[in-house]
Amino acid sequence: MILGVIEHDRGKLNEASLEMLTLARTLGSPLEAVLIGADAGPFRETLKEYGVTKVYEVQHDQLGEYAPRAWGTSVVQLVRAKSPQAVLAAGTDRGNEVMAHVGAALGLPVAANCTEVRPGEGVYEVTRLRWGGSLLEDAELHGEPKLLTVAPHALSPEPASAGEVAVEAFRPTLDEKDLRVRVSAREEREREGVPLTEAKVVVGGGRGVGSAEGFKILEELAHLLGGAVGGSRVATNNGWRPHSDQIGQTGVQIAPDLYIACGISGAIQHIVGVKGAKYILAINKDPEAPIFQRADFGIVGDLHEVVPALVEEIKKRKSS
Repeated sequence: MILGVIEHDRGKLNEASLEMLTLARTLGSPLEAVLIGADAGPFRETLKEYGVTKVYEVQHDQLGEYAPRAWGTSVVQLVRAKSPQAVLAAGTDRGNEVMAHVGAALGLPVAANCTEVRPGEGVYEVTRLRWGGSLLEDAELHGEPKLLTVAPHALSPEPASAGEVAVEAFRPTLDEKDLRVRVSAREEREREGVPLTEAKVVVGGGRGVGSAEGFKILEELAHLLGGAVGGSRVATNNGWRPHSDQIGQTGVQIAPDLYIACGISGAIQHIVGVKGAKYILAINKDPEAPIFQRADFGIVGDLHEVVPALVEEIKKRKSS
């Protein structure tokens, strides 16, 4: 049996879990899933579409909000009860954190951010992202069960119906140590428009934007394209954008159809965050900027001239 840890937040399924299930199906069958602190009902049809045959609904009155060690403890107890061949999670912040707790509790290695997995006799050969996505590592994963996470945007989620999905309740035993770290409150910034991680078009700004005021024309471009605005670490560190808008290794990872990089040099830490983009358009006045090596399209020029010209042309075409 292959077990997938499903990531969700307040009733919303993280699509990275569907990417994980797509890879998990290649490792064996049956494919089963663990859902922690949520009712399986709203997720049942979606999980069915991705090949899941059974969902373990982890129930506990202290699991209404995310608690990493409690999630890990729940998975460990389920593993000991059901003896899966492998346990997978999405390679998100939560997925990697939970699987780190699982590995520590079971005394087993965890292969994080895998892009490919080749099962063998007693060992898995894995390819995984290392050094912020700047290189691929081939490695062997030992231990029973195999523990791994799947790099976000490494593959496209592909449905494969498995028929009816059974639901089995599972109640873990948790103590105070398991609940020392947990979400106790939320303070969320009000945001207009499409979320950065869901946008089909993202306009990103870096050092070249020059100021918070400079982002206004980027916001206008994003609005015309039905997209969202993000920034590099320089932009957020300088206070031009909130840190929730930071794209990159220490920010969010995005996978839009089009990423428009404005005044961004293209450091590897930023590129990690946009590896999932289908197309990248770079606008930079430095023809030697590393971003052009990663871009599908490039404009060498001052973004303060190029972006307003793009905005005017788009407005003209929309009006006609």
